[in-house]
Amino acid sequence: MTLRRIVLWRHGETDYNATGRMQGHLDANLTEVGWNQARFAVPALIRFAPDVVVTSDLRRATDTATVFSTASGVPMRVDKRLRETHLGLWQGKTSAEVDAEYPGARTTWQTDPTWAPPGGEARVEVAARAAEVVADLDAGEDETALLCAHGGLISALTAHLLNLPVQCWPLLAGVGNCHWTVLARREANGDAWRLINYNAGITG
Repeated sequence: MTLRRIVLWRHGETDYNATGRMQGHLDANLTEVGWNQARFAVPALIRFAPDVVVTSDLRRATDTATVFSTASGVPMRVDKRLRETHLGLWQGKTSAEVDAEYPGARTTWQTDPTWAPPGGEARVEVAARAAEVVADLDAGEDETALLCAHGGLISALTAHLLNLPVQCWPLLAGVGNCHWTVLARREANGDAWRLINYNAGITG
């Protein structure tokens, strides 16, 4: 194992975020606010001295990651396993629309990580594919990785890496646009991750 630290960075605000619509695998664009959020975050994230940036292939993440990679010179690569949760038939809908069409289902989804929206995937599935990315990095030579991804994936992957019981996953709050979560390994117990920061960021 070579990976000592992971910084999980959520993309900036998108047009779907601004209008309250669920994105999932839909490819939304960053708003001007989202672009500025990414720029403002760069100086703080550079302090983590990442060796590599790995980003979801969805445009909102790749655009956010490109802002950092361009400013820092840190190499970037794309990995579709870092995509957001596939929300199936809910994608593109507002919460109110989902609640009207599927009464009570959104509450079930929020409280049960093993439950998936119709035609979509469960958070445990999202965490499993994202964990493969971490395992691949662990087999390399990089010590610190910046993963640019999505709110649902970041929460699920964090819970998975901390070995939290699945029923406790909903205790982790959401992650704001362009906020980040940091996990690191103890020197004395190199295979175990611990949470250093959660949903940290710059407001502006």
